Amino acid sequence: MGLPTLEFSDSFLDSPDFRERLQCHEIELERTNRFIKDLIKDGNMLISALKSLSLAVQRFSQSLQEFQFECIGDAETDDEVNIAQSLKEFSQLLSTMEEERKRLIQNADDVLISPLEKFRKEQIGAVKEEKKQFDKETERYYSVLEKHLSLSSKKKESQLQEADSQMSKDRQIFYDASLQYVFKIQEVQERKKFEFVEPLLAFLQGLFTFYHEGYELASEFEPYKQQLQFNLQNARNNFESTRAEVERLMKRIRSAEEDFKAPSCFTMEGYLYIQEKRPLGSVWTRYYCTYERSSKMFTMSNTEIRPASRQNGVVHNTPEMFRLRSCVRRKTDSIDKRFCFDIEVVERQGVITLQALSEANRRLWMEAMDGKEPAGFKFVKKCIELVEARGITTLGLYRTGGVNSKVQRLMTSVFGEIRPVIPIETVTSRIVCDVNRSKSHPSLCTLCLFKGYDELNHRVRAIHALVHKLPEKNRTMLDLLTNHLLKVSSHSNENMMTVSNLGMIFGPTLMRSQEETVAAMMNIKFQNIVVEIIIENHDKVRLQRRTPTDAKALYSCEAEHSHELSFPQGALFSNVCPSVEPGWLQATYNGRTGLVPENYITYM
Repeated sequence: MGLPTLEFSDSFLDSPDFRERLQCHEIELERTNRFIKDLIKDGNMLISALKSLSLAVQRFSQSLQEFQFECIGDAETDDEVNIAQSLKEFSQLLSTMEEERKRLIQNADDVLISPLEKFRKEQIGAVKEEKKQFDKETERYYSVLEKHLSLSSKKKESQLQEADSQMSKDRQIFYDASLQYVFKIQEVQERKKFEFVEPLLAFLQGLFTFYHEGYELASEFEPYKQQLQFNLQNARNNFESTRAEVERLMKRIRSAEEDFKAPSCFTMEGYLYIQEKRPLGSVWTRYYCTYERSSKMFTMSNTEIRPASRQNGVVHNTPEMFRLRSCVRRKTDSIDKRFCFDIEVVERQGVITLQALSEANRRLWMEAMDGKEPAGFKFVKKCIELVEARGITTLGLYRTGGVNSKVQRLMTSVFGEIRPVIPIETVTSRIVCDVNRSKSHPSLCTLCLFKGYDELNHRVRAIHALVHKLPEKNRTMLDLLTNHLLKVSSHSNENMMTVSNLGMIFGPTLMRSQEETVAAMMNIKFQNIVVEIIIENHDKVRLQRRTPTDAKALYSCEAEHSHELSFPQGALFSNVCPSVEPGWLQATYNGRTGLVPENYITYM
């Protein structure tokens, strides 16, 4: 399990769970910082201590063997696996060379020590500065917020407006500090994957020039080095594309209105101040509340009753749960507070008065508590025919975008208006746009292809089964497009559009996530790889649906799991078709559908 993803939208809620996930990143970054210091220390020993060179190399090798990368997300690409494994490969290489070391290591400081020190000071140091600013703004914001919410509604309107304006500025400063800190700490976590390994790789390459006995070993290392460089470049490319998407998401969230509602499993959640009656009056206590509309369950967790257990402004307590009965907005003239509303719950008598953080926030709580047609296949097909007839060898095909105004005019034109004078980049931009508009159905499951299947044949088989579950129109469009992209890649020596390049362009287009989050964007790399497999193995995937057939059991079988079928020898199956599990088929026997071993049956 990797590091938990930090969502920018969680910065607005500042929930206890968000603080815990943020702390996981801080601990991991500190662990990385300590490891870099140790690595630099070992490297300096390797350079200066000629007589104890053997011992220094052993320590260095052991450090590499013990360290393990932690990547953001639940699964890793082949590139990330190879990058993570590279440290152990380096360690083994150093151990093999240990007996042959005779000469001084030169230029090690430039290729190893300086880049790591630069990464530690510039990247990790920048994160620490962002943390100081974030902690400072957190303390100031909640202090100002409590004073603001204590203002009497009987004050002059101009005073209230001025207070609201100042509160909005303070809130935005806090949000900006939180967003910037979340962005920077995740950026450094991603950067270390390649800025860590590249200096090590350069250091190892330098060693080969100083050891005559290391020549043959360097020759054996060359293929692995090339593969690792390819993995590193892929990781860098994925980082750059993901970083751009994450920055755009951060800017959208930063510019969002005050009534922005973050993606969540709850209909609404956030902090509310709840009025509690006491013998000598009433007090307002801050709770973290959630509400789920379908079940009408309202929960609230007290964040102030245990100051001793407070950590970074949050406390963990068992939440109170109620079933909502009604919700009514509280008039200002009936209470000396603003942004209030009353709720009635099944488990308590009377009303519970709550105070939201703003008028817009109250409106969201109040609301929580009561596609475009697919693109025309004929037009897309005509565009594809035009590209294949006139521009399939164009350099950078699909990578170069058309002028937006021309693309929009083309999108409103009729079929007969497509003429050869239209720039080819305008037509390709139209194809991408129309395909993007046609994918209203959820995308294929990509992560499962990397969690359960390591071999390409298994992945192709799993994609084959998943594609057949798509609606007919989506599958037809996918077949039309991937067949075209296969033709485009066959001219890669002229247009420079390899299958890998096409996968990077069409991955996010063909396989959209259900929500725009950082976690979803981290999976863009998997989307690109799946699209590469579909294009490269178009004939194997067979995008047209295969008619289910009948089969007969060669042997008897006893099910070990609930999703498998038990059957005797000679049993007859119907609706036999591929499944996502390697070596298993889906079939129906005696009215029940489940999985059967592929080598236990024969088709009839």
